[in-house]
Amino acid sequence: MPQLKKPRVICHMMTSLDGRIIVQRWGAHVPGRHEYEDTAATLGAQAWLCGRVTMEKDFTKGRRPVLPPVASPLDRADFVAPHGATAFAIAVDAHGKLGWAASSIDDHIIAVLTEQVPDAYLAYLRGLGISYVFGGAHELDFALVLEKLGRLFPISTILLEGGGHLNGSFLRAGLIDELSLLHYPLVDGASASASVFEQGPEPGPAVRFELLSSEPRRHGILWLRYRPVPAG
Repeated sequence: MPQLKKPRVICHMMTSLDGRIIVQRWGAHVPGRHEYEDTAATLGAQAWLCGRVTMEKDFTKGRRPVLPPVASPLDRADFVAPHGATAFAIAVDAHGKLGWAASSIDDHIIAVLTEQVPDAYLAYLRGLGISYVFGGAHELDFALVLEKLGRLFPISTILLEGGGHLNGSFLRAGLIDELSLLHYPLVDGASASASVFEQGPEPGPAVRFELLSSEPRRHGILWLRYRPVPAG
């Protein structure tokens, strides 16, 4: 059988002119915020992927999971819930902390877990009809995660819309196929605000990109699209 191709990953972000991504600092009525979703809709993705912190802040609102009793251990096999969906929300939740209320947030939820997640959390996801895949025993291997997502679901393109650390993990692993940046004409200036890519005190090598296109959008926003230049 031919080898399955991993989904294409487009990191799609809106940034200030100084590369910061905490848009809540920019004010509640900053014009042009809708350009983010408008441009995302043109990228042909079937799924979008965020980390636990973003999901908790924007979707689960700090809800705690109500874990059921589990009579016997559950295996660590990936679980595809019945869904019939064509669009997916992928939540990177290595330790099983997110408290969901339903199996979708408009799009069918897929949790990305490590094998350290308790049996009760797996039973909780199954009870809600939420799909999940395992990305490793103790730490997440995002190349493995992408392979599973492409094999188990009708996903060929994913929008990576993470925080800086999640984006940085994908960049370091060489898993970003395209970078889509909406530069908002504002300087954030806060050193504590996250940037598009964060890799901690021991970052990987610098990654060079080449420009694919540039497009002025409304409200002074500039949409830039890049692809990584292969090392060597």
